[in-house]
Amino acid sequence: MRSALIALLAAATLAASAADAKVLITIDKSTQRMTVAVDGVPRWHWPVSTGRRGHTTPSGSFTAFRMEKDHFSREWDDAPMPHSIFFTKKGHAIHGSYDVKRIGTPASAGCVRLHPSHAAQLFALVERQGVLNTTVVVAEGTPAVARQAPAPAREYQQEYQREPAPQQGYGPRYGPYAPPAYGYPPPPPGYGYPPQPRFYDPNAPYNRY
Repeated sequence: MRSALIALLAAATLAASAADAKVLITIDKSTQRMTVAVDGVPRWHWPVSTGRRGHTTPSGSFTAFRMEKDHFSREWDDAPMPHSIFFTKKGHAIHGSYDVKRIGTPASAGCVRLHPSHAAQLFALVERQGVLNTTVVVAEGTPAVARQAPAPAREYQQEYQREPAPQQGYGPRYGPYAPPAYGYPPPPPGYGYPPQPRFYDPNAPYNRY
């Protein structure tokens, strides 16, 4: 009899501690991700869809206060909001969405959309632990700046360009030679080696090759 009473008290204590477990739902708008933790232990990580431009989801810390399993939006043409968990007095809620293709991007009218199966899981958890034990934190976040890889070092290659030979012609400044492209006049006639003779002379010093 006494052992049965002890077991009953232990079960009651366990149930009470489970009912008092704290649920923390963190939503990061910059990454469109939700993290669900129970008593500080992360349990689920899911993609979400927060408010689009002009219908932003409010940032801050909120306490969930109302739950509706089958809710329809009066403001948005009776749009279905299954497994809704409301966290603001203005009607912002976490709920399932059948527009699953857009989950992971800001596309809602201000609520936090989840995949229907994820919304059902979260609804059951909050219902079991107590809606007033559930805190919803919506973080503004800062979008991660994509790190750009450093530009590869430029390989400077020295380009050797052959200086163009002066072209024959009558220029205005250098007589029979036109001004060359590289900026200085050609040498005067007779500079350097003397012109070779018309006939080969083996005794000439300038013909010894």
